[in-house]
Amino acid sequence: MKYLPYILLSFVGLCACETNITKEHKKLPYADDYTSIASLSHRYEWNAANVHDPSCIKVGDTYYVYATGAYYAPPNINFKDDSVHVGKIPIRSSKDLINWNFEGWVFDQTPAEAYDYVKQANGRKAADNMWAPFIRQVDDEFRLYYSVSYFGSNASFIGMATASSPLGPWLDKGEVVKTSKESLMNAIDPSVITDSKTGRDWMVYGSFFGGLYCMELDPKTGLALNDGDQGHLIARLKGGDERVIEAPEIIYNEEQDMYYLFVSYDSLFNFYNIRVGRSKSPTGPFLDYFGNDMSDTRDNYPILTYSYMFNNHVGWSGVAHNAVLNDEGKYYVMHQGRLAPDNLMLQMHVREVKWLSNGWPVLSPERYNALDDQSEINKAELAGSWEIIELKDILDKKLRAPGGWQYKPTAFNVSKEAIFDADGEVQGREIAGIKSFEYIDGVLTLLDDENKPIECAIFRGCDWEQERETILFSGILPNGHGIWGKKVR
Repeated sequence: MKYLPYILLSFVGLCACETNITKEHKKLPYADDYTSIASLSHRYEWNAANVHDPSCIKVGDTYYVYATGAYYAPPNINFKDDSVHVGKIPIRSSKDLINWNFEGWVFDQTPAEAYDYVKQANGRKAADNMWAPFIRQVDDEFRLYYSVSYFGSNASFIGMATASSPLGPWLDKGEVVKTSKESLMNAIDPSVITDSKTGRDWMVYGSFFGGLYCMELDPKTGLALNDGDQGHLIARLKGGDERVIEAPEIIYNEEQDMYYLFVSYDSLFNFYNIRVGRSKSPTGPFLDYFGNDMSDTRDNYPILTYSYMFNNHVGWSGVAHNAVLNDEGKYYVMHQGRLAPDNLMLQMHVREVKWLSNGWPVLSPERYNALDDQSEINKAELAGSWEIIELKDILDKKLRAPGGWQYKPTAFNVSKEAIFDADGEVQGREIAGIKSFEYIDGVLTLLDDENKPIECAIFRGCDWEQERETILFSGILPNGHGIWGKKVR
C-alpha cells in the first residue's frame, strides 16, 4: 500500500465510510475522515483530530488534553498554509469530553537543555518534536512532564515545566531523568502518581528498550529525588526488543485500593493495544489478570483494546497509548486511533471505563458521546441482533513484519453477528463459545459452552457506525481476551 506524506511526527490515512441513517439518527460531533480540514489554518476545526499520546486533566469544569505534536498532511494540501509558528505539545480544552477546542502549544521550541543533550548523545541527531507529555496538578501548580528523543534511540530525556494555569505560560525546570545508548531503559513516556498512604511521588516511564521503570520524585519539586536515579524495573517483554511495551499510565482506584498500570504493546501504526496490571503499591510488583508479574518476559493480560472493525466502518488500528481520567469517580480512557486503510489519520478516542466486580477495568466498545436516554436497561431490551468482537492478538507473521501490514479483514478483530433470544439463548456464528446469557440486577453474565460465567459491564452508549444510541457491553474472557458487544437492531 502506498503511504502518504506527513509532517513533524505522525501521519494518518484517507478513508471515510457511509453509515446507516435511521429514524434513531444521532448527529456525531465530527467525521472520522478530516482530510478537508487537515491544514494548519483549520486547526480550530480539528476537534479530536491530530491527537497522539494524550494526557488529560480536569480543572474546574474544563478538561485539558496535552499531546505529542503529530499532524496528518494529505497529498496536494499545503499543511502549513498560514503564518502561524508550529509549537511543541498542542493543547486542547473541552467542557464535555466530546467537543474539543484547539488552544495552542506549550512551548515555542524544544527546551535547549533537552534538545542539546539528545542531539549530542545521538551523534548530532535529535527529533524536531516533543513526545508523550504527562500533566498533573500539585496544589496551585501545574506540572507538565515531556519527552525528547530521536526515533529508534534510547538516548532520551524527560523534563518538566510548570505553570500557574493549565494554559501556561510554562517555565521549564529541566531534567527529571535522562538515558544514554548504554542505558537499559529509555527516558520517554512519563506518568506520575502519589502514594495514597505515604505521600511519596513515583514516576513510571519507558519504551521498548529494557521495559518500564519506576523512580522516586521529590514531591516539593517534581524532579528526581536522587540525582542520577533511573529507578527499578516493573514491566518488560521477552528480550526487551522482540515485542514493544511502552506508554505506561499509572492510576490509583480508591474504591479498589489498588494501583493500575496501563501499558501499550506493539507497533503504533497497526496492532497497538492496551493491557493492564495492578498492585497494592505504586512501585509494584504489578500482576496481570492471571497473577503473572509484569516484570516477567511473558505477554500479560487482559487485552483492553486491539485493532478492530465493526460493520459499516473501515476499521481502527493503533488504538493505544492512553491516558486515564478519574472524573469524580467516573473513569474515562483517552487514546489515539488510526483510521484505516492507511492508518495515517489520527483521532482521539474517549471511552468510558467500567469496573467489574473482580476489580478489573474494561473499556467501552464505542467512543463516548452524549446520550438522550439515561434510563436503566431491562432484560427485554437485550433481545435482538448484536455485533460482538473478541479482542485477541493477531499473530500473523507476514502482517507483523516491518512493512508487512495490509488492509484486509485478517488485520483486524472483526465483529460477528449473534442473536440474543428473549429466553437467554445466544444464536449465530461461534463467538468465543458463548451459548447463553443472564441479566440479573443490572449485571450481564455470558455463559460459554462449559457454562463458565463471563461478567460484562453493560451500559447505554453511542453506535458511531450507525449514528444512533444503543446498548453496549464489555468484559474479559477466561483466556484474558477482551470481549465487546453492541446491539445493532
